[in-house]
Amino acid sequence: MNNNKQQTAVEWLVNALDALEKQMEVAPKTTNYKSTRDSCINQAKELEKQQIIDACQQGFYDGIDVAKTKKSKFKSAQEYYNETFNK
Repeated sequence: MNNNKQQTAVEWLVNALDALEKQMEVAPKTTNYKSTRDSCINQAKELEKQQIIDACQQGFYDGIDVAKTKKSKFKSAQEYYNETFNK
């Protein structure tokens, strides 16, 4: 199973926005909040898109494994999520 835990897109966005708020406290005049926030949101959307693609591919390959070996890498979608994202 996967030991490299990933962040969900939402977790990534929360962390990015927290960092942006801290940056605003330190150097408010050098940070364009709206532009940087919008960039973070767009990056989170791209991350979410990639995570959906990866989950679909995992399901495809898991289906092939089941057809060949009658065994699934994951017992459920919840197990896939836990193995991939839970810390």
